[in-house]
Amino acid sequence: MNQVLSKDGTVIAFDLSGTGPAVVLVGGAFQYRAIDPPTAHLAALLAEQFTVFHYDRRGRGESSDTPPYAVEREMEDLEALIQEAGGSACVFGMSSGGVLALGAAASGLAITKLALYEPPFNSGDERARAAAQHYSRELTALLSEGRRGDAVALAMTTWGAEASAVAGMRQTPIWPLFEAVAPTLAYDDAIMGDGAVPTARLASITVPTLVMAGGASPAFMLDAAQEAAHALPGAGLRILEGQTHDVAPEVLAPVLVEFFQG
Repeated sequence: MNQVLSKDGTVIAFDLSGTGPAVVLVGGAFQYRAIDPPTAHLAALLAEQFTVFHYDRRGRGESSDTPPYAVEREMEDLEALIQEAGGSACVFGMSSGGVLALGAAASGLAITKLALYEPPFNSGDERARAAAQHYSRELTALLSEGRRGDAVALAMTTWGAEASAVAGMRQTPIWPLFEAVAPTLAYDDAIMGDGAVPTARLASITVPTLVMAGGASPAFMLDAAQEAAHALPGAGLRILEGQTHDVAPEVLAPVLVEFFQG
């Protein structure tokens, strides 16, 4: 395991593999190395052409945390990794990790190319804003009461999982690993804001960007990817046929290699 120190002293743990230009992988909600074999597989595939940084976001796994939380601190974590990589890097962001990476690019981090998979934006209409606000209130209440398991269940069902499936998961050995990072659900919620595509901010990003979505994902995911790509100057849009939000690393890796090397 490798470590870097973020600006506020937070320890950011990461795995390092491969040789070549640097690529940093930014996970979405719940993702961290101890429970995320797909991203480890993706890192191994990319390591054939790149030096890959696969890290635990703050508050997860072997990374530490320093309250109070602010989205800017997570951008500083990414900046510390980019500095460790030599001062610039390609970045791949998964789900809300992609939204974090977009914010970092808009803030001027030395990202040479940026790839996103299914940033989970909503339609931005009144109903979507109300739903986002309701989720934020419920999540805050559960976490303040120490009800980590219920917070995890709230997130999973809000994002489309069947309640019966979540109930079954609560009886499995992996559930405590989800509960361990339940407080970081509030971090992803802060990153997403009201969930609408921040078109004005995206319009300021000049980094070459590729937005991807799965062809078998729900329509709102495809719509979100299309809207984000449209808001980003010159961004590409790629639909990976047959894929869902749980994209297969062996399908994703060649697309990333082509984009990052192009």
